[in-house]
Amino acid sequence: QVQLVESGGGAVQVGGSLKLSCAASGNMRNVGDMGWYRQPPGNKRELVALVTRFGVERYGDSVKGRFTIFRDHDNHTIDLYMNSLLPGDSDVYVCKAENRFGVDYWGKGTRVTVSS
Repeated sequence: QVQLVESGGGAVQVGGSLKLSCAASGNMRNVGDMGWYRQPPGNKRELVALVTRFGVERYGDSVKGRFTIFRDHDNHTIDLYMNSLLPGDSDVYVCKAENRFGVDYWGKGTRVTVSS
């Protein structure tokens, strides 16, 4: 089992910045990808950003160039630096860890609200 706890959400104005953090604990031996997802209203859950076990970063198209993800493999944390925030970025951001056997672990999420 892997437990994920997110922190750092909040309210910010358009153009502002926020940092989200996710701390993972438990059986981390087989964890591969770790990342952040969100689910806009009426849409499927979408990838925000992730880092693979080998350090490869992937970003959703809507956040490229504005968000940066950082994974600390030793301390089992994954941070999301969000800049130039837009109202469309408002959502609940959820941390996910995937093990090499295809099991997904999800945190409870942290809310981000961007106001104009």
